[in-house]
Amino acid sequence: MNLNASLRSCLAAFLLLTASTPAALATAAAPTAAVADTPASHPAFTVQVVGKGQPMLLIPGLTCPGAVWEATVAHYQKQYQCHVVSLAGFGGTPALPNTQQFLQQVRDQLLAYIKTQKLTRPVVVGHSLGGFMALWLSATQPEAVGPLVIVDSLPFLAAIQNPALTVEQAKPMAENMRQQMSQGKMSAAVARQTSASMMSDTARISQATRWSLASDPATVAQAYYDLMTTDLRQDVARIQQPTLVLGAWAAYKAYGSTKEGTKAVFEQQYAKLPQHRIEMSEAGKHFLMWDDTQWFFAQTDAFLKQNSVAKK
Repeated sequence: MNLNASLRSCLAAFLLLTASTPAALATAAAPTAAVADTPASHPAFTVQVVGKGQPMLLIPGLTCPGAVWEATVAHYQKQYQCHVVSLAGFGGTPALPNTQQFLQQVRDQLLAYIKTQKLTRPVVVGHSLGGFMALWLSATQPEAVGPLVIVDSLPFLAAIQNPALTVEQAKPMAENMRQQMSQGKMSAAVARQTSASMMSDTARISQATRWSLASDPATVAQAYYDLMTTDLRQDVARIQQPTLVLGAWAAYKAYGSTKEGTKAVFEQQYAKLPQHRIEMSEAGKHFLMWDDTQWFFAQTDAFLKQNSVAKK
């Protein structure tokens, strides 16, 4: 299998499944939100606030609740006020009655949340779908957010195999997938196989399977469609924030991929992003914050130290 084909296969898999750690964020430090939240104003997601300091928004991937960031929150909660997002319909959370343009709903409500909570240019950390959302937030309102940390995501996932692909060309395949995915949950065997392609720890593979099966099929299908039909490759030129992109390639090694070849795919998609740096993990699969934890923190710590923002 060639590089692009293997990348497309593996990245399509990570769109279909993410997961959370078993423990809850509730055991962490008490929240210190300065402004009372109004959950009704953002039905597309819930937020848990943990820690104190500069604001940090953490956005998970497809089917994944905010607890996926548990270790990250533990690492940063003494210096950052972590706003941990869980999207509606993912990992067993109640789904929205109307999932039309689901990711746009999330984007708009997150921008409103940042404004109403008076978060001054928060750091945004996003994994997979969450990384895409971080790019979209910044491209839509560049002044609203601060530095970005993008964990194994791309501005246009549908174009991995064919860089010349347009949104219109991607729509038929995306619509077919939306219809198939919305018909019902994937089997436990398929969910576990998919999970195993994206992380190494056996316990997390099991947990990932459970969270995937607990997600609302219609929501997952619509989110997948939105991802595959939204192209940010030109829009990222509007992003004013420094951006750290952390990529994975180890999962593709069995298909003949190399770190250099995989990085080239990232570089091509991020070419128009003004201030960015791409770093590739040597060993981690898609869940870099789990599979290559020390590397993930070393990269993110150094980036945040270099690009610190004013406190809230």
